[in-house]
Amino acid sequence: MTSATTTSLASDSDLLSGVETAINGVFGPVSEAVSGFVFAKVTVFGVTFPWIVGWLVIAAAFFTVYFGFIQVRGFKMAIDIVRGKYTRNDEPGEINHFQALTSAVSGTVGLGNIAGVGVAVTIGGPGATFWMIVCGLLGMCTKFVECTLGVKYREQHADGSVSGGPMHYLRKGLVERVKGPAGVVIGKILAAGAALMILFFAIAGGNMFQANQTYEQLRNVTGGETGFLGGDGAALVFGVVLAAVVGAVIIGGIKSIGRVTGRLVPAMAIIYVAACLMVILFNIGSLPSAVGEIISGAFAPEGVAGGALGALIVGFQRAAFSNEAGLGSAPIAHSAVKTKHPITEGYVALLEPFIDTVVICTMTALTIVIAKTQFWTDARATVAAGGDSPGGVTVTSDAFGSALPWFPYVLTIAVVLFAISTIITWAYYGEKAWTYLFGRGRASTTTYRVAWCFFIVVGSVLSLGTVIDFADAVLFTLALFNIIGLYIMVPIVKRELRSFHQKIRDGEIAKVG
Repeated sequence: MTSATTTSLASDSDLLSGVETAINGVFGPVSEAVSGFVFAKVTVFGVTFPWIVGWLVIAAAFFTVYFGFIQVRGFKMAIDIVRGKYTRNDEPGEINHFQALTSAVSGTVGLGNIAGVGVAVTIGGPGATFWMIVCGLLGMCTKFVECTLGVKYREQHADGSVSGGPMHYLRKGLVERVKGPAGVVIGKILAAGAALMILFFAIAGGNMFQANQTYEQLRNVTGGETGFLGGDGAALVFGVVLAAVVGAVIIGGIKSIGRVTGRLVPAMAIIYVAACLMVILFNIGSLPSAVGEIISGAFAPEGVAGGALGALIVGFQRAAFSNEAGLGSAPIAHSAVKTKHPITEGYVALLEPFIDTVVICTMTALTIVIAKTQFWTDARATVAAGGDSPGGVTVTSDAFGSALPWFPYVLTIAVVLFAISTIITWAYYGEKAWTYLFGRGRASTTTYRVAWCFFIVVGSVLSLGTVIDFADAVLFTLALFNIIGLYIMVPIVKRELRSFHQKIRDGEIAKVG
């Protein structure tokens, strides 16, 4: 390499570093203020946790009781609806129930299921897995409520397309429940705020962060800085290629996204779950003791992070952050479904936390616990002594490597697929927020899609740490307003539920096929 080339690369690196520092400098104070509020911690029986987690879990528990454990009673109904048993193809909407489910799942299943779970079982111990499952089961009911509302108050356009999500049901539903000018004003303010929060997180968290972490993972497994993906130039090329792939999908709208995620989500889930099962089978003799550790750790008087309550809090926190129940993002995808009966998509949506948390997060946790690598054991000891937790991806990757040395490459494939599917789905979420704020004209939509692809390239080259932190805080701020709206509008959902089942009893709705 010539001295001129070296100087050029150093100059480019300095320029990128300067841009990153300047942006982080602007967002730093704002991020600290918003994050300080949203993720402020409260203490319960000596264990501290972000209040927003309690806000999400309490709502999920309330809805579960209010609907009489619909996630259990209605599970078979949900499966039947996904299979098309209660919906005809000529009903209004753009995609079928299965595509709506996979589109929404692709937005939640991602690095949190891999890295986040690794952190959870390191800090909270194996018992955190049990509470992740509990929180996932409760979150099923929150998704049931918000996605029913998403379909009920969606807007159907002249071209056959639809728009839905919290910006629509907060505006329309609150007017129905809160009479007079107050309902109109509150609904419009909350709707506009929801759209802004979704748009910002879509660009930063659903786009740039995913692109950045995908590139980092690929670079790490191909030799790091000395490999063929090392250097700033490689990051730029990777970003352009990824932007081209995503752009080819999102230009077709939700129908194209539904077709892609309908294939991509099952494929990535099968690959990842199969890899987990391989590790478990490789250590099959340890399976009973691992399950015992998960159950006993959930109620143990002592533990890494405050005993049983510590395991509960860590498990609930990871599940809430993973499946996004109550955040208001998933109803955007579910609103595009073909149906005349909003409650049908509520049923379908309750499967989402089951897939995301109960299945995939649990498989990750069980893989780590059953592998019981020395790295994970040492990490738990470090945390117990007051040290920092290691990166969650490292914990999970090491567990995969315990079965076969090349298994981390399987993990890399899963990470890439998860990230791409997340970028595609959040592109749609962001577009619906954008068009709510700036109109649905062709110029507006094209501007958004071009900008989205541009930010993929930016995310691949820059890390923008404080911007991502701010985006996380913004999205969880949405949960504050969204759940207030859900509490107010939950009687509407119950009315829809009763009406749907009455029509089934009266023969107005019959099974198809």
